[in-house]
Parts: sequence; structure tokens; C-alpha cells
Amino acid sequence: MILSKNELSRISPANIELPNISSFDFPEKVLQFGTGVLLRGLPDYFIDKANKKGEFNGRIVVVKSTSKGDTAAFDKQNGLYTICVRGIENGKDANENIISSAISRVLSANEDWNEILLLARQPALSLIISNTTEVGIVLQEESIFSAVAPNSYPAKLLAVLNSRFKALKDAPPLVVIATELIPDNGGKLKSIVYQLAVFNEMSNEFIAWLDDNVTFCNSLVDRIIPGKPDASIQESLSVELGYEDELLIVAEPYRLWAIEADASTAEIIGLEKADSGVVIRPDIEIFRELKIRLLNGTHTLSCGIACLLGIDTVATGMKDSALNTYVSSLMTAEIVPAIPYEVDLKEAMAFSKSVADRFANPFIQHHWISITFQYSMKMKIRVLPVLMQYYKLFNRVPSHIALGIAAYLVFMTVKRKDINKYIGFAGAREYEITDDQAGYFYNKLEEDFDQFPGNVLKDSAFWEADLTLLPGFIEQAEENYHYITKNGIAAALGRINIT
Repeated sequence: MILSKNELSRISPANIELPNISSFDFPEKVLQFGTGVLLRGLPDYFIDKANKKGEFNGRIVVVKSTSKGDTAAFDKQNGLYTICVRGIENGKDANENIISSAISRVLSANEDWNEILLLARQPALSLIISNTTEVGIVLQEESIFSAVAPNSYPAKLLAVLNSRFKALKDAPPLVVIATELIPDNGGKLKSIVYQLAVFNEMSNEFIAWLDDNVTFCNSLVDRIIPGKPDASIQESLSVELGYEDELLIVAEPYRLWAIEADASTAEIIGLEKADSGVVIRPDIEIFRELKIRLLNGTHTLSCGIACLLGIDTVATGMKDSALNTYVSSLMTAEIVPAIPYEVDLKEAMAFSKSVADRFANPFIQHHWISITFQYSMKMKIRVLPVLMQYYKLFNRVPSHIALGIAAYLVFMTVKRKDINKYIGFAGAREYEITDDQAGYFYNKLEEDFDQFPGNVLKDSAFWEADLTLLPGFIEQAEENYHYITKNGIAAALGRINIT
């Protein structure tokens, strides 16, 4: 049996939270750019929960912007999918199976662009949500008046807003919430949309309408939701649930969607009462700093080490005593004291403890290799500000950060180029380097293999910062790089855990 609207009556509600049949008649109130598991497991989770409580009463139209994959599974399952929550919450086992009916349909930007523009004209539409990855909010000067969808997300958004303006100049207010993991995500998106409006010679009347009717919000999402479960987990969950679900996701119990907005905007959003994980405040910077430094920053500094060790998942890594010790020491000794924001020390230490527990969740198959996606960008955004703040406060080498960056350089050492793919090796294992900067590393290695680590670390244009101003750091990272390549990552870990 495949999960679908017609099969709901055959599914036992004993261990599964089923949707209310009335929810299928709710109006489409949300336009969402992105089909990924993070959106489906967090914002969409909250919308589904609010619908079941009778507080939001609206569904989501999802836009698939990339050419990869198709919408067949969503069509076949009527947008239904299962969220399996597994882990520890408040000291107790969390085990929930939730069938979400938040998504009404999935449209392709390439194939259904006119349908998307028509949806923008519906008065019921109140929210636009996006997660186009950290590289999605970029300025690409392009026309929004073509018959086909623009290439970039900000241009798509501007076209949608223009369609609404033309049809509904007196439409209800609209809230745009960015969830991409970059600072000031909503503010940057707004700035690009306005620049594109100028590029497209939009009227002053449209700009005034944009000012008065559309609110752009920064937001932070925090929930570990790996990609599609592997075959064995998928099979065991299908047996447990009694049906097949191609869109099933597994999520940890912890959940946070912090949205930066005032009280009137919170009313339009209409989700804060649904779950304590939805937090709407005028300032959310503390949430961003704790997450991006302690959870994401620790992930980033540890993933290269774990991959070089041959450890597949984060939970498995936490069973490795050497890696576990590294992660713990990294957070408490170097990241917590150097978070570049005024954070209460006790609060930061408590958050670091929760991060360690979340990493060790045995139900979450979060693969280290997936964390290396856009590795370079993550290093710059998540780690570099902590490194700079550490030197500002202590003016000495943070040894764990230095090792994490050395492991990153080892991981990014391209061994082979296959057409448009860059391949690295760890022992006898090979892996694809899924980083936009892989070509840069390949060229650096071709220029001077022996001086590769130093040349990269001294490249201020690459880092957008001058690491030569940090006494001893480049030398320590270089020394770690050569030690790893000669003696192996396990020996390097053992050495740092002793000091």
C-alpha cells in the first residue's frame, strides 16, 4: 500500500497521527520555494500542526526550482508524507509518526510558471517561504518579464510579487520568510529584490506597493533532518507503518524556527501558538549565533575529520572516543568563549550540551559526507568569525579549530578530475568533493603541490580575510596538514586530545 489520500482510511491511527480530512479543503495560503527535507520537516511541520489545531487553516504550494528530480512522488501521494520523529526529548524517548497534509501540490518552475504566477494573485496567499541553500540568495541581473521562469530565486520572487501587484493592488499583506542559513537572510533577499526592481525598471507605484504590502523577515531554522533514509531504515519503517512512503523523512525531536518580526507581522504569520518551537521576536540574533557556531560550526570543523576517519554518520562518530573528545573540547574550550555575540556563558554551555546529545541521536542517519556540501562557504560563514573573535580575545592559536581547518584542506585535496567532478581519497576510499570551490583547489594543487596548504591559507581573496594577521595560525594549520598526510588523521586526533 502506497501512502495517498485514498488510502488514509486503511491506515491504523494507533501509532500514526493522521491528517484531518477537512484539511484537504483548506485554501492555499503559502507559496514555498524548495522541496527539501528541511522545509518539509520544520516550517511545513509547524503549518501542519497549526492546521490540526485549527489555528492556521491553510496549505502550501511548493515550487521545485531545480531541474533535478521530478514531482511524481508528490503527485502520486497527493502531497502527503510521513515525519518520523525519533530521539530524546526532556529525558524521554520520542517516537512519533505524523502524516502531514500541509502540502497541497508541487509545481515545477520550469513547466508550471504561469500557474505559479496565477497563484500569486490569490487573496488567500499570506506567506512565501524559501530555502534555496546558502548560495540561492544572490543578485543575478535578469528580466522578470520573459514567458519562462527567471533563473535566480530573487528574480522568481520579484516576478511573483509583480503578478500579485498587477491583480491585487489592495491585497492583504504578504510576509516573505527566508530560511537560508546566511546572516540577515531576509534583509539580503529584500535588498536584491529591490535592486532587481530597479534593473527591470519597475514603476514607482510598484515600489510603493512593495514597501507597504510586503514584509521580509529574517529567520533561523534548527532541526537535524537528514536526507532520505537508507534502504534498510526505509524498509523497517514501512513495515512499522504498514505502507510505503517515498517522501518519508526522519527528524530529531528538537525544533526551532525563530522569525524576526513585530507583533503585527506575527499575527499574519499565524503559527506561534501551534508549537513552542516557533519563536517570533524583534531580535533573533542570539538563536542564530548559538546554532550557527555551536551546531553548524562544530559540524563543519568535524566533518572532514570524520570523513578521513572513514566514519559514515554523526551518531557513529559520537561513539568514537577520539572524535567525541575532539567535538566536546572544540565546543567548550574554543567556540563557546569566542562566539562573536553577547551570549550568556551558562546558556551557551547548556546549548553545547544539547548539541552533543543531538549529535549522538542513534535514530538520525546524518552522513558526514553530506555536511561537506559547499564546505568552503560553510567554513567562511560558520567558522571564520569564531576564529577571528578567538584571536581578538586570547591572541593565540585555537588548536582544535586549526586541526579542523587542516582536515578541511586534506579533504579538499583533489586527487582526480572526472569531467565536471572532483574526486578525493581517504585511504582506499574515494569521495566526490561537492563544493563550488573544488576547481580552485585543483588549480592550487597543480600550481605547487608542496606549498598547497600555505598558499591556500595565505590567499586573503579566497578567505575574504587576512589569516596572516593571526600569529601562528597558518603555521599550526600547515603543520597539522602535513602531519595528517604523513601519519593519518587518527594520530593527529590522538595528539590533540592529549594536549
